[in-house]
Amino acid sequence: MNSSQDQIQSSGDFFDLLQRSGYRLHSPLENANAGEKLVLTQATTVLAFHYKDGVLMAGDRRATAGNSIMYERCEKVIPIDDYSLMAIAGVPATAFEMARILSHNFEYFRRSQMQPMSTEGKIRALSRLLKDNVGMALQGVGAVSPIFTTYDLRGQKTLIYFYDILGAEFQIHTHSATGSGSPMIRGILEHENLWGKKPLAKRNEAEAIKLAVRLLQTAALFDSATGQARPEDKLFPVIAKVTKDGYHFFPEDEMAELFKKSMSRE
Repeated sequence: MNSSQDQIQSSGDFFDLLQRSGYRLHSPLENANAGEKLVLTQATTVLAFHYKDGVLMAGDRRATAGNSIMYERCEKVIPIDDYSLMAIAGVPATAFEMARILSHNFEYFRRSQMQPMSTEGKIRALSRLLKDNVGMALQGVGAVSPIFTTYDLRGQKTLIYFYDILGAEFQIHTHSATGSGSPMIRGILEHENLWGKKPLAKRNEAEAIKLAVRLLQTAALFDSATGQARPEDKLFPVIAKVTKDGYHFFPEDEMAELFKKSMSRE
């Protein structure tokens, strides 16, 4: 094995490893017949905002294909590493594949370089995946518009980044929402941050969860692709937090009580 190959293998670049292995993102069109119209599964709605202890991320559970409801328990907030979460809106098949690649990428770098990937590296890794998917996104298939949250161990702060379908990254200092239900709740988030009882970043965990639950229920009232919570079926939004201690998902049994408190008029 020559020196250049040794250098590539020790670079810690998982994407290079995938490329040399002949891997590429799966296209939903690959197995479609010519002229066949595909109805792809879509996932909406997700949001993230800074609160007192870090960042809260939340998403409804519905996945649709055209006018059909395909699934009511879709997980739209996905762990990437111990300190990072990705919330997805768009085609779940593409988003889940991106999440798996990111997770392997971060771990491959940690093991090969004997240190965690930098926050800047994590942020750009997702951007690179989205740019590689531009062709499918521009054809109207495989489009993903994610929100990425990570705790920066070096800077000791939690960060939110929003990405468009072309891979452009934007750091968010207050709040972000994406998906078909997001237009209904962006204005509410801004109003709450500017003129609510207190800015979002000063709200405690209970206050942050209450707002997230109410926002998703509001989105579901105006957007048919966003699913409402159904306590009678033990169906609740996905809610997670990222803090200096890493990520944490609120389990279903805990969500039942949190949802009840959030929907009360107190």
